[in-house]
Amino acid sequence: MRLFPSLALALSVAFTAPVSAQDAETLADIRQELTVLNVEIQKLKRELSTTGAPSTGLVGDTVLDRVTAIEAELQRLTAKTEELDFRVNRVIADGTNRIGDLEFRLVELEGGDISQLGETSTLGGEEAATATPPEPVVEDAGDELAVGERLDFDAATQALADGAFADAAEKFALFNETYPGSPLAVDAAFQRGKALDGLGDTREAARAYLAAFSGNATGPKAAESLFELGAALGRLDQQEQACITLSEIAVRFPTSPVVTTAEAERVKLACP
Repeated sequence: MRLFPSLALALSVAFTAPVSAQDAETLADIRQELTVLNVEIQKLKRELSTTGAPSTGLVGDTVLDRVTAIEAELQRLTAKTEELDFRVNRVIADGTNRIGDLEFRLVELEGGDISQLGETSTLGGEEAATATPPEPVVEDAGDELAVGERLDFDAATQALADGAFADAAEKFALFNETYPGSPLAVDAAFQRGKALDGLGDTREAARAYLAAFSGNATGPKAAESLFELGAALGRLDQQEQACITLSEIAVRFPTSPVVTTAEAERVKLACP
């Protein structure tokens, strides 16, 4: 950045040659603005510092209560992140404008050619000005899959279709470890639940269905994942939570065909 060499030159001129009252006042103004700018940068640094251990407060009597609490916390954090992003961008824009103004005034004081001033570098570097938010994860795999990702998922799916439940469960678990954030992650978690059900491991199957539902609580697999979770809770003799979970399907997905299946399961469990 040209700011600091120019400032050094201006101060050198101030000590070696007489200056008018107007020039001295202008240099004082510049020093004051630099101080203000430094304070703003320090404030920005404090925004990036933590204030202590995080406290989630994710409590609830049922699985659905905890999932709802997680969704609410994610929404709160997203809103806070957007607010801080706006404030950071505002500081960057203001700081960049001030630096450009200071450079202009210093060149003017030194008797330089103002027309030769280039574009002021963005405060924080070019990445700060051009950074864009990541693309949201979508259910449609399309062309977003990594090399071998579809092959690994298909291999796990085939193992499940062949009745090799242990192999399928292992493959689906490995898939989500190998490709975190994959567009197929929800499907992999759901299919892993099916494989674990095939092995008779109902408790782990319930956890897999919960992971599938939490992965996208409004996606194509959400209603079915919630049903399988409720049914699994029923098989684990957790009737109250099973009934609450199954009743939530009609509330969240009133037009889904899974509602009928869920009501039949509630009758089977003698839900109130």
